Amino acid sequence: MNSKLSAQPVPESMRRVRVVLSHTSHPGNIGAAARAMKTMGFSRLVLVNPKIFPDAQAETMASGAGDVLASAQVVASLAEALSGTVLALAMTARRRELAAEPLWARAGATELAAVAGGGEVALVFGNETSGLSNDELAQCARWALIPANPEYSSLNLAAAVQVMCYELRQAMLGVVPAPSIAGAGAPAAHEEIDGLMAHLEQAAIASGFLDPEKPGRLMLRLRRLFGRAGLEKEEVNILRGLLASFAQPTRKRHPKACGGIDQ
Repeated sequence: MNSKLSAQPVPESMRRVRVVLSHTSHPGNIGAAARAMKTMGFSRLVLVNPKIFPDAQAETMASGAGDVLASAQVVASLAEALSGTVLALAMTARRRELAAEPLWARAGATELAAVAGGGEVALVFGNETSGLSNDELAQCARWALIPANPEYSSLNLAAAVQVMCYELRQAMLGVVPAPSIAGAGAPAAHEEIDGLMAHLEQAAIASGFLDPEKPGRLMLRLRRLFGRAGLEKEEVNILRGLLASFAQPTRKRHPKACGGIDQ
């Protein structure tokens, strides 16, 4: 369906949005998702280990969005797909233990739109049948639900992509850039948070606090904590520097040691 109405200008922030499809099983859904994206002005598609791609059926279902498919990035893991992002919003239909508090789709899109004004963001969708794994969901600082009919809430993957791209477009066209705050730093990228998590795990094992044979859910809880905090780059550097200092041989503390770093 083509609209003859004059389109609103596309904000620069739209180019900072990635739509990530993880372990998609049917190529037709990839093509239909690409079409949904293009109708709303988004073009950056990232595929995590798709079962079949490229494929003729994906091209057929794209119906005019072949350019989105042609430029799609295929990666091996969600961590790779989220590299460089400062906020990822996962879409899932069910509550998971230890996940952050859920948002409704519109609220999630509004938050994503605000962050995209200054950094890369991602909308993340899981496999058509099983959705996102707990590990994948843990890598996303926020997750949202589409307020569908509770008696029949099943949405096709491409339909979910269409709804969220619509909500995100509306949020971006109406968003007012947040005022700059003196002293506020750049948000930490996904891979920087991953590096901190790996460093924390190593330190916890080395100290005896964490048994690698029985890790439990410590690291998942810590990732959820940092997801709520919204760490900045400098804060990650401070935490990693602190962890590194703990690993050094004990030495006499300098009288001014506590004042040596501007925190």
